Amino acid sequence: MDFATLAFLVFAAIAVISAGGVITVRNPVHAALCLVLTFFTVACTWILAGAEFLGVALILVYVGAVMVLFLFVVMMLDIDVAPLREGFVRYLPLGLLVAVVMLVEMLTLIGVKAELATAFGEDPAAAQGLSNTEWIARALFTEFMLPFEVAAVILTIAVVAAVMLTLRRRSGVKQQDPAAQSRVRAQDRIRMISMPAEGRAPAAGDAAEEVKS
Repeated sequence: MDFATLAFLVFAAIAVISAGGVITVRNPVHAALCLVLTFFTVACTWILAGAEFLGVALILVYVGAVMVLFLFVVMMLDIDVAPLREGFVRYLPLGLLVAVVMLVEMLTLIGVKAELATAFGEDPAAAQGLSNTEWIARALFTEFMLPFEVAAVILTIAVVAAVMLTLRRRSGVKQQDPAAQSRVRAQDRIRMISMPAEGRAPAAGDAAEEVKS
């Protein structure tokens, strides 16, 4: 067993363990940290397999953008965030552990690439004389066009279902009506009223002076 194969097995084990932590831990902050580690480890396995474009895209898109969306959704849920804000230092050990594991994975990946070894045989992109990005684009939009479209439909359905679950009617909670908000006119928000001017009421000091006089 060469070093590349061993690195792949270690990355796969870390990805499975961190993915299990995402759905088993009770704290949403810990789940988010485990999800970051899962995304990064899967990206390392793709880079190890020669798919550098997919690995970098996974880090930029999912770790950089989708994780922000997940945290925004967590903020919208009915979760008591007061206990989560208390004792923020207690999240530091898990955060440091995730950071150390990601650093070790990067160093391992650099060592594997330095040896020019791969655990998956010959790189098909290099065999065809194409760049990694061009080979993925050709394969994705020609041979795997139907699975790509099916995956897009499934993700769209998942987004719609998540929105419907979030916007469900609940008692005791104020709801927004986007249709009513879009029909609002300026005169519905501000109403000008003409009121006659009235004289100033005499103050207590003025009344006392009038009695003395």
